[in-house]
Amino acid sequence: MSDGTATTTTTDLDIRLEKHRVELTGYCYRMLGSSFEAEDAVQDTMVRAWRSYEKFEGRSSLRSWLYRIATNVCLDMLTAGNKRARPMDLSESTPLAQAALSPRPDNTWLEPMPDNRVLPTTDDPAEAAVAKESVRLAFMAALQQLPAKQRAVLILREVLAWKASEVAELLDTSVASVNSALQRARATLAEREDRAAGAAVSDPLDEDQQKLLDRYVAAFEGYDMTALTALLHEDAVMTMPPFDLWLTGHDDITGFMTTLGSACEGSRLVPVQVNGLPGFAQYKPDPEEGGYTPWAVQVLEISDGRLTGFHFFLDTARWFPLFGLPLHLEAEADQVDKGE
Repeated sequence: MSDGTATTTTTDLDIRLEKHRVELTGYCYRMLGSSFEAEDAVQDTMVRAWRSYEKFEGRSSLRSWLYRIATNVCLDMLTAGNKRARPMDLSESTPLAQAALSPRPDNTWLEPMPDNRVLPTTDDPAEAAVAKESVRLAFMAALQQLPAKQRAVLILREVLAWKASEVAELLDTSVASVNSALQRARATLAEREDRAAGAAVSDPLDEDQQKLLDRYVAAFEGYDMTALTALLHEDAVMTMPPFDLWLTGHDDITGFMTTLGSACEGSRLVPVQVNGLPGFAQYKPDPEEGGYTPWAVQVLEISDGRLTGFHFFLDTARWFPLFGLPLHLEAEADQVDKGE
């Protein structure tokens, strides 16, 4: 009888912990800037919670307790001081004539993340909008510039709407200290506001934005540089992690695509929801096996009816499984089941 009770209790605890996995993953992702490190941090949080649950006395909610554990896990992981970034955070843009593809280590880069792994389902449109905005690449890059504890305070207060007293209790500090950290974090982000702009995307996409995406797909799949130029803002930015090269302006972008990037001609695009923004899984023609092979996860930024940024994450062996995408498309397949 006792064995049966223990099993039920364990199962019940697992279910209760799992209910918080998506929001905890979103929190750890904002803290760490890495998809895989975030999932590792959440798994570590769950294991620690499961092992120490008998010591949990219920003085706070289970959710608050899990956030305390997750925060400590993230702070431990951030002690090395690594700040993930986008290519434009590390260097000046490169003129097309000097373009060279030089990779940097994986832990240099801010990583993409599927929406469904970090954005909990909510019936509150305002809450959903804040959550999406807070995982967009520009905001994530700005977060990475904050010291770890300021980062935690800003996310808990501004994104998750915790009270200052709740954050102070979680971090074992004073309300005054929390408010001071929040002011410093806001000041740092305000200095970067011009660089964090450029992703004014409606949720859901409005009619004009959806038409822009449809035109983009037609232009990209048709490799029509004239049509693509018409969609790009004159200061549009293109990045390609793990390479540190980044290009600005439609002339250099389309020039790259017809020279160093010419192998992308004939690609197929499959829609994905990534970092609170529209995106696509790009498959390029596979000359050896036929059909199409993975090439990039594209994340698009839109503002004022134009594409202001498109970011190609090229490590497809990591990204396509994360998004539940197949590693091959048949030639006649125009649609693909992306899974859950």
